[in-house]
Amino acid sequence: MAYWLFKSEPSTWGWDNQLAKGDAGEEWDGVRNYQARNFMREMKVGDRGFFYHSQKEKSVVGIVEVCAEAHPDSTTDDDRWECVDIKAVRGFVQPVTLDQIKSDSRLEEMVLVRNSRLSVQPVSPSEWRAICALGKTDAN
Repeated sequence: MAYWLFKSEPSTWGWDNQLAKGDAGEEWDGVRNYQARNFMREMKVGDRGFFYHSQKEKSVVGIVEVCAEAHPDSTTDDDRWECVDIKAVRGFVQPVTLDQIKSDSRLEEMVLVRNSRLSVQPVSPSEWRAICALGKTDAN
């Protein structure tokens, strides 16, 4: 299993929206960055990801699971853009802020710390466990 981080502005698509989609999940559409798209092309059904609220909150608030592999993004006719579908697994007991992540030496090499603008990014297994521990949330 691989681990990822999905960033969203909560005013556009927040954790509550994701939860409301249930097991059917939702397309992670609208991504227009080649590196982020390429990461989605690597994803497999069952991979897990952090749901990250960007903008003001800047925190990991939940765990999602990839429920459909890369396919054409339904929000465009441009065949360069693909997306995956994700479904909510569980919320974090305690959100983990970007400041907490940046101040934790175990996470100093995390993509989120080094390239905070990238909307879809990989997370290492050790980073996954560390952030789940900070958020008092089961890593499995």
